Amino acid sequence: MNNYEYLLSDISILKGVGKSLQARFKRKNINTIFDLILSIPSRYIDRSNESKIKDLHIGKIQTITVNVEKYNFPRLRNLPNKVICSDDTGKLDCIFFNSYEGYIKKILPINKQVTISGRINFFRGRYQITNPTHINSDKNKIKKIHTNYSLTEGISDNVFNKIMTEALNNIPIINEWLSPNILKKLGNVSWNEAIINLHKPNKTRIDKKYINRIIFDEILSTFLINSNIRKNFKKNIKIPKKINSNLVHFVENKIGFNLTNDQNKAIFEINSDISSKKRMFRLLQGDVGSGKTIVSLISAQNVILDKYQVAFMAPTEILAKQHFKLFKKIFGKSVNVELLTGKTQYKEKKEILKRLANNEIDIVFGTHSLFQNKIKFRKLGMIIVDEQHKFGVNQRKKLSEKGGTNCEVLVMSATPIPRTMMMTLYGDMDVTLIKSKPKNRKEIKTYTKDVNKINDVVNFIKKEINNNNQIFWVCPLIEESKKVDHQSSIVRYNYLTKFFKNKIGLLHGSVVKDERDRVLNDFLNKKINILVSTTVIEVGIDFPDATCIVIEDANKFGLSQLHQLRGRVGRGYKESSCILLFRSSLSENARKRLKILKSSNDGFFIAEEDLKLRGYGDLLGFQQSGQKTFRLADPILNEDLFILAEKEIKTIEKNNGNLSKYNTLLKMFDRADIINELI
Repeated sequence: MNNYEYLLSDISILKGVGKSLQARFKRKNINTIFDLILSIPSRYIDRSNESKIKDLHIGKIQTITVNVEKYNFPRLRNLPNKVICSDDTGKLDCIFFNSYEGYIKKILPINKQVTISGRINFFRGRYQITNPTHINSDKNKIKKIHTNYSLTEGISDNVFNKIMTEALNNIPIINEWLSPNILKKLGNVSWNEAIINLHKPNKTRIDKKYINRIIFDEILSTFLINSNIRKNFKKNIKIPKKINSNLVHFVENKIGFNLTNDQNKAIFEINSDISSKKRMFRLLQGDVGSGKTIVSLISAQNVILDKYQVAFMAPTEILAKQHFKLFKKIFGKSVNVELLTGKTQYKEKKEILKRLANNEIDIVFGTHSLFQNKIKFRKLGMIIVDEQHKFGVNQRKKLSEKGGTNCEVLVMSATPIPRTMMMTLYGDMDVTLIKSKPKNRKEIKTYTKDVNKINDVVNFIKKEINNNNQIFWVCPLIEESKKVDHQSSIVRYNYLTKFFKNKIGLLHGSVVKDERDRVLNDFLNKKINILVSTTVIEVGIDFPDATCIVIEDANKFGLSQLHQLRGRVGRGYKESSCILLFRSSLSENARKRLKILKSSNDGFFIAEEDLKLRGYGDLLGFQQSGQKTFRLADPILNEDLFILAEKEIKTIEKNNGNLSKYNTLLKMFDRADIINELI
């Protein structure tokens, strides 16, 4: 048996784990022995110090050795059973609710000396312990540091500890995978030493070096997988593509303003990838309104000019159509460009597929359907995916295989995330950041307003509409709820209709797709001036005349989500505003969030602050997409370990290290279903 096979064994091999207990463990996602030992104790209790009855402190957990004197088993069912115990300094009662007489007599035999540990109470002039769980005639089994775990229903602390002890006693010695340099920085703690000391400590405050060792291993396992996906993607030599150096100047003349330094830097990095012998697998990440789309379209045109095809995928039809129109506006006369969505007529779709296969279309814009197996390209040279945060590592891996060895992959995301999370989510890719926004984009002014003063907001909106501007009005709920005191979009729509009649539209998750597209197009074409919506507003769509967004119950949203919603306005060149409506009773955290949002338009700064306030796994687009990949590591609390792991990965890559040395580590953490392909 390999040294990791025992750890990956089902917990049912442990003594005492039958089908019933196995099912309870499964509820806590504990299926293997490794899952079990990675269940770190929630606290450590020192029961090693023995006291006399006269020295007991009420409310504290204390350990005493006593003589069992007398049983008191009342005949009335609702009364507890009592066992009177004593030492040479006084008496103590052990009180039992819902325990059988036979069980009590077994653990507390009359006229015997036993050691008991529990929380001390005082009732009717006598000390007592209620439902004591730590009782033994061998005081050495009680007088030690005890571990407490976060348990699921039906598993007692004693049972859990007994099973954990058996698992730990049979753990094989694991061969070291960390380099001497990293080991030194982690306190020279071996994996076995770290695990044993986490579960069997010699003091109630665990030494940080033990938990850090296990957390570092978890981070490293993820980074190793990402590194090797990136390495495998680039190992095949491709034909370098030619770059048109005049393209940026041509586009700037077309759009009427110069690109930012960040945009030019992004184009340089992408062009370097395209013109190299290694395939591009790059994430282009930028804040809302930072100009990612222009960068991607310039990159696409460079590939097209070298006689390759491009596929551009957007998450929705309306966004795909918007990208299609912008590309046609800039490059349309010289390029064969098509739009392929679910609404494309069958006859037209058939013709587009035929022309794609014959290399008669240079670039096609569409939704997820672009990557169906039946869609064939003659010479696909680049795949561009908008809103990449909706995909995971395995989906990206499959995407990267779509176009063959000569196909570049560029994915974009408008969701700024902290650097430590970037390492985790996108460590398999090269990353380019666009932080600055075009100079002609004005900052969105953010205001807070008590919902009781909604009439002031309505009057402000009337002025905006008179100035030929449009408004988003966002509510957290679709319909009224008796359980949650949040504003309903339907109720607010009916309220606003009294003031604005036919100038208002309604959009939420229950609206069917065709109706949803119709409402969005009506708003885009200015047939309506106000769009009342839940948070389903499309990310990335430009509504140039939308200058104000009102967000109700703003304190109920996370910072990152508020920032994303705010980014729906200010897409044109007019001054824009965001009004955050709140109810009078705000928590301290809610006040902090609103204050941060008012003070900054920097999405990366806001994402960092959001993570600090809300915690890992709760950030926009992270928990929802199921990408919370760590059991123990936390990108904020363990930032130093993430940075250390990043440096170690670069060292491993520089030395052309393979994964065989880390076989045990990767198997234990089961990092991906692609492990077998990599080792």
